[in-house]
Parts: sequence; structure tokens; C-alpha cells
Amino acid sequence: MKGKQIIVILIVLAISGYLYSLPVKGLIKPKVAKATSGVVSGSRPAVANNVTVEDVSVPAKTAIGAALAARINDLEGQLKTAGSDAAKLSLQKQLAKQWDDDNQPAPSAFYYQAVAQKENTFENWMNAGNHFNEAYKSATDTAVQPTFVENAIDAYKNAVKLKPEDLDAKTGLGVAYVNQTSLGITDPNGGSPMQGIMLLLDVVKQDPKNWNANLNLGMFAMKSGQFEKAVARFKNMIAQKDELEPNFYLAECYRQLGMKKEAIAAYQKCKNMVSEPVVQQKMDQYIKELQN
Repeated sequence: MKGKQIIVILIVLAISGYLYSLPVKGLIKPKVAKATSGVVSGSRPAVANNVTVEDVSVPAKTAIGAALAARINDLEGQLKTAGSDAAKLSLQKQLAKQWDDDNQPAPSAFYYQAVAQKENTFENWMNAGNHFNEAYKSATDTAVQPTFVENAIDAYKNAVKLKPEDLDAKTGLGVAYVNQTSLGITDPNGGSPMQGIMLLLDVVKQDPKNWNANLNLGMFAMKSGQFEKAVARFKNMIAQKDELEPNFYLAECYRQLGMKKEAIAAYQKCKNMVSEPVVQQKMDQYIKELQN
């Protein structure tokens, strides 16, 4: 299985551990939010606007190992001594791609953002937004999440300005809006969880088979406790394209609904779809818990 597919699997497993601890504010009753979010109503966590590419590159280098980090270090050294704007831009593009190839979305996102700020194209802003959304999703350090989500919103807004009707840009912006309010952050420009959901619903209305929009609508339904709605969405997705993520989330929905037989079958299917021992062991653990 390819590296990025493995990363997706690991992210899915990580999400299962805290999926229900981050309710979408504005989509669930305040009583539930208070019990599960850990965020005091009306409070706003400090936004880590001082988070830089250097901050996220240090742990990313540890994650990829010395051999791959050596290539990054070489490019960073060249960037520091580059004598022209053209040379700097070229090296920023190389660093964005190298970090992307190494499955590290956080530093990659910052370099894609730097490129977009110099070359104001739809593709560049989409690359930045997509990677900031990925970085938010896979972040283990919650202190950097506000920076990721706010940068994602900024990138997608710039993309939408360039292509107002593009569904991928609307989807990314909708996801980022919901992620933002999940952190208890208020958008000064009026972004809200319902605005994000409405953007996603509009995308699905125009393109009923849109994978990313449907996946995120299903996940947000889970986070707001609407497991029946999530089941219907994931089953429709699987009918179109039988992949791991919707199958895993379907299994999680069944488990939350107390449908043990269906949940066991779904986890078993997930196990059969992968070859990584750590993932198979995790599926066996879930199955054993349901059988007891």
C-alpha cells in the first residue's frame, strides 16, 4: 500500500479516538457541547498566529527520519542564501513538493501558502488550503490547530475569488468553517458552522456524488450525534466507491447506535481491506469489544 494511503489509515484510526470529543458548536445542543468539548461556552482559545513553518518542520523532520530530513535541510539552506526572488520561489515550490512527498502536510502547507502569495493562482491557493485542512485533521498538537484552520479559510477564500463556482473550493471552505467553530473560534467575517454546512450541502446538491463533501457531511453528522443520517450518507458513498474511510466511519456509527452485528461486519470488512498489521489488530480489538 502506498505511503499516502497508509497515512489516511492512521489518520482514520486517530480520529476514532477523539471524534466525539470535538462537537460542532452551533449544530448540537449546548448541554452536549458543555459535556464533551472541554471549551467553556463563549470562550475563545488563543489563536497561535505566531506558528511558523520552522515550528512545524522540527517535529516533521523527526517523523520522516534523518535520511529524508537531509534533503529538506539542503533545500532550506539554499533558500536562506538564495539571491533572487525567482530563486526563492523555485526553492519554496521544491520544499512544498518535497514535504508533500514525505506525507507531512503542515510544513508543505506553509510553503504552498508562500508560493500562492507570490503567484496568485487558483491552483496555488487550493494547494495551500487543502494542505492546511489536512494538517488540521492530522495534528496531534492542538495548539497549532487554530493557525491551520484560519490559514485554510484564507486560502480557500482567495481560491473562491478566482473561481467562484468551483465546487472543490467551496467544499474546502465549508470544511474549514466547521473546523474553525469546532475550536471555539469566531470568524470576524461571519463564518459559522451552519454556513460551512450550507456550503457543503450546496456542493452535494450540484454534485450528489462529490466524495469530499459527502465524507465531511457524514463526519459532521457523527460529531453532532446524528448517526442515522451519517449511516445513510456513508452507505451511499460506499455504493459509489468502496473505500476504507466511509467503511470505518460506518462501523463507528453502527457501534454508537448499538447495532453490534452490523458494526462487527463493517470492522471485519475494514480489516480485509488493509494489509498493515497495526490496523488489522485495531479492527480485531474493536470486534472483540463488541463480542464481549
